[in-house]
Amino acid sequence: MADGESLRERVDALAPWFHNIDLGGGLRTAPDHFLGDYPAFKYARFADAIPTDLTGKSVLDIGCNAGFYCVEMKRRGAARVLGIDSDDRYLAQARLATDALGYGDVAFAKLSVYDVGALAEKFDVVVFMGVLYHLRHPLLALDLIREHAVSEEGAGGAMLFQTMRQGSKDAHAAPEDHPFFEPGTHDRPAYFDDPAYPKMHFIERRFAGDWTNWWAPNRAGSEAMLRAAGFAIESHPEDEVYWCRVAPVPYGDRGPAAVYPARGDGR
Repeated sequence: MADGESLRERVDALAPWFHNIDLGGGLRTAPDHFLGDYPAFKYARFADAIPTDLTGKSVLDIGCNAGFYCVEMKRRGAARVLGIDSDDRYLAQARLATDALGYGDVAFAKLSVYDVGALAEKFDVVVFMGVLYHLRHPLLALDLIREHAVSEEGAGGAMLFQTMRQGSKDAHAAPEDHPFFEPGTHDRPAYFDDPAYPKMHFIERRFAGDWTNWWAPNRAGSEAMLRAAGFAIESHPEDEVYWCRVAPVPYGDRGPAAVYPARGDGR
């Protein structure tokens, strides 16, 4: 910090902030945030789904932004917290916020979700909040997290997951096998037109002014993707939020094609 430079000046120099973090003494990083006390008010809705005691645990926060969830995991006693993001300004904000709040031992690195294998480390808890819908390759990201980032020791690692959603909020039980036609007809199966069938809405252009918003799954689509990547949903504490544990990857016994593009049997 430059001589005479106040914390308020340092916060202002890194504006705008998407996390409105309370740094104490009446100082907030985004006091005029359009969502108000975000993400604290949202976190309060699902905080009880996360173990209150993370003593000795390791946490990876993917797309950490200004570090709100890094701080909250440290407050629960996590021994190691690593936040990764691909944006230099977000990382600078996160370092400032964690230092100001007395959590200077939180580590940060400039990495994307596709780089998690380069960490060569697995974590007890992965925080993957507000990232999926910004990705060109969302299912690949979930596959890489499951394969490279979440611990399978003991009871297995956990993931705190959130994605923007659009469409039906109903759950949907898809059939084990999808027939090419409706039985006795040449019509396509009607359930593909069911609003509750698992769907990923592709956003070709901007959503809410943001060109990085590529996807918006419905509820069934969110849950199906988690299961397909090898995550068991333990709780659904808030509309868009899930607490998951690692589980067997469907078709994982068939080899890498369960995670990476399949060529088909016998080829």
